[in-house]
Parts: sequence; structure tokens; C-alpha cells
Amino acid sequence: MPGGLAVYPEPPDGGWGWMVVLAAFFQSALVFGVIRSFGVFFVEFVGYFGELSERVSWITSIGIAMQQFASPVGSALSTQYGVRPVVMAGGFLSGLGMLLASFATSLTHLYLSIGLLSGFGWALVFTPSVASVARYFKRRRTFATGLAFTGVGLSSFAFSPLFQLLVDTYAWRGALMVVAGMSFNLVVCGALIRPLTLKEDLAGPVEPGGSCLGRLSTLFDLPLLSHWPFMRFVLAITFINTGYFIPYVHLVAHARQMGFDEYQAAFLMSVAAVADLCGRLFSGWLADCRTFRLAHILVAWTFLTGVSMALVPLGRSYLLLMTICICYGFFSGALTPVVFSILPEIVGIGRIFGSMGLLQMMESIGGLLGAPFSGWLWDKTGNYLASFIAAGAFLLAGSVVLVTLPNFSSCLGSFSPASQGTKAEAGSEPAASTPAASTPASGELPSRGRNWPAGSQDLTAPA
Repeated sequence: MPGGLAVYPEPPDGGWGWMVVLAAFFQSALVFGVIRSFGVFFVEFVGYFGELSERVSWITSIGIAMQQFASPVGSALSTQYGVRPVVMAGGFLSGLGMLLASFATSLTHLYLSIGLLSGFGWALVFTPSVASVARYFKRRRTFATGLAFTGVGLSSFAFSPLFQLLVDTYAWRGALMVVAGMSFNLVVCGALIRPLTLKEDLAGPVEPGGSCLGRLSTLFDLPLLSHWPFMRFVLAITFINTGYFIPYVHLVAHARQMGFDEYQAAFLMSVAAVADLCGRLFSGWLADCRTFRLAHILVAWTFLTGVSMALVPLGRSYLLLMTICICYGFFSGALTPVVFSILPEIVGIGRIFGSMGLLQMMESIGGLLGAPFSGWLWDKTGNYLASFIAAGAFLLAGSVVLVTLPNFSSCLGSFSPASQGTKAEAGSEPAASTPAASTPASGELPSRGRNWPAGSQDLTAPA
């Protein structure tokens, strides 16, 4: 660890952590806010290049998949060199990709610039930033994460009509140049992330592997791949991710096909974004009230998101479609902070970088296939009815997998200090007299030079 840095016995739950939340707020806005509002460019690309929806959909799908698939690289680099330089480098690459995309003459150029280059930059920005928020907070982790993610909702509200205005004023090439300039501000956000040293980081030094493969396994935290509760959680999130982004790619096109003009279609995304913002804040508040267990909250939000997404084709009038979009935006926003807040309960805060990187990498399969599959259904059917029903089905499948997590069926209960001492990362240190605090449960993985957090298998522990 660098000399001169204060060592905290546990996450400070405030202080400079709020500046890290502010940085993550702008980073989430300039990563997923841009991705969510890219449906405006989708319509322009289909018309300009004269390509099928399926092929144009690969632009955002490759970008989302790259952001997720390369997340272990961002996590490993952050562990090795620190979060700040990695995030700043990612911000530069994301802006450069958008700038190069403005000179594209074919879809292949857009695949390479936005999909690969900007996508890789997003990977270096997003995962280390969210992990940094989790490291700075413990008792208020879900609320802090939800607050950071409100940047997605606010930017989606602003970016959809803004991008439409930019396209109308400067055409899509000029609009992409403006987006590139906005993305370069991610470099400034990265500079705000101050390194944090926790006592757990110094509890047991990692012994270097005897081979290159061993060192890579340690660096990327590959032993997590044999942790079955974690892998079941990854499978559920992969299903969720397959359907999650489909409305942000095809909702504008669906509204245009329904006969609404381009500004009415873009406004639907803005309304959903406001609901998304409210959902993230409410979800963070609800989780930190500790009345319900995180796993139960996550299943509820996932199920409701899937149902509302499947109902989109029923919106025949503009008012009804807007109502469905509000419901979808609220529920989809509410589930996001819970997904990331539950990870420390599964694997422990010491493995947050590795687990988040592996989760993002494996769920990239869903991000890669979701939008092209939706575009393929449109090419086959001529409408988006099947696309939104399929998207909802993927969300519902994810909620079913989440129900299979260990101890999920245990009854709901209010948070109590008595149970707090036996649950990993439940808001305080485990009780010293609790046997589970010193003896890992069967099937648990050893931590890096430390005992695996007590109770880490119980994914339904109160937050």
C-alpha cells in the first residue's frame, strides 16, 4: 500500500466517500445515460446506412458487452495500479471512440469505435467506480449506490431530447462530436476518486502464485468461479441483462412505428428516466431501512420490471404507453442498486473488485445478444410485439433463478442487532463470540490471506 495513507478499520460511511459518490454519479450519467439514449442514433443509423435493425443493434450491443466483458481487466488494473489512473484512462478512451465514430463510413467503423473502443473505456470507468462506492460505505451502501446511479436517470431524461436536438441541428456526425466532448469529462471524474485503504486490505498479504497462471488467477480472483451461490447469482443477472437494455435501444423505434413523432418518442425515454431516478432513490432508502432482505427486494423489483416490459406492446395510446414506461422506468431503476449492494454480502468487501469484474464479464453475454435478438424478431415479424414480450420473459427467468439462492425461502423479518452479529457485511462487525465468525461454512472459499466472511453463503441476510 502507498505510504502515508490513513488505514480505516472499516468503511467510513461518509467523508470523502460523498465525493466518490458524486464522481460515480457523473460517470454513470456519461456511460449508461449515453447508452440508454442511443436509440435516437439508432433511427439515424438505420436510415443513413440502409441496414437491417439487427445489424445496427450490434453497435450498442457490442459496446455494452465490451463494457461488461472487459470489466475484470478494469478490476485487475485497479487492484494493481489504483482506481484513479484506470478510470481516467477509461474516460479518455470512451471520448476518443465517440470522436472516431463521427467519421464512420460503414457500420464496421461504428462497431470498432463505439462498440470496442468506447466500450472498453466504459469498462475501465464503471466497475472500479461502483466498487469504490461500495468500499467507502457499509451501513448506507445501498443508498449511496442508488444515489450514484441516479446519474443514469437524470442523464437519460436530458440526453434523449438533447441528442434529438443535436441530430436535428448538426446531423448525427456533429452530434457524436458533442457526445465525445461530454465523454472526455470522465477523466475529471476519475481524478476525484481518492484511494482508500481498509484494515482488511492489510490483514493478510497475498502470496504470489508460483506460475504465471497462478498470478493471473489471484489477480482476477478466479476462485470465485467455484463459489456456487455467486455463480447462481451471475446466471440470474445474465438473464436480467439480456432483456434489460432492449427498451433503451428499441423503444424510440417502437413509438415511431406506432405513429408518434420523434420528439414524442424521445420524451417517453425522458419520462422513463425520471421514474428510473425515483426508483433508484426509493430502492436505496427501502434497502437501508433493513425491513426486508436484499434478496427478496431484488426478486420483487426484477419480477415487476419483467411484467411492465412485457406490457409495452399494449400501449396503443400515447397516455397508456407513457404510463407503462413510467412503471418500467421505476422498477428497472429500483433493481439496479440492489444488484451491486448485495455483492459484498455474497463475497465480502475484500473481493468486491474481483467479484464485480467477473459478474460484469459473464453477464456481458446477455448484453451482447439482447438487442440483436430483439432486432432479429422485428426483422421477422415487422413489429416489436415479440421483442418486448421476450425481453420481459428474460427478466422473469432471472427472478426465478434468484429464488433458488440459499435460504431465500426463510421468512421475512425486521433487522435486529441479534442477527446482525452472524451475518456477513450486515452493517457491523460479526460478534466475536459467534463460532461462524472464525470458522468458514462448508463450501466457502478462503479469502486472500483471510478467513472468508462469516455467513457469506446466506444471501438473504438483512442489509
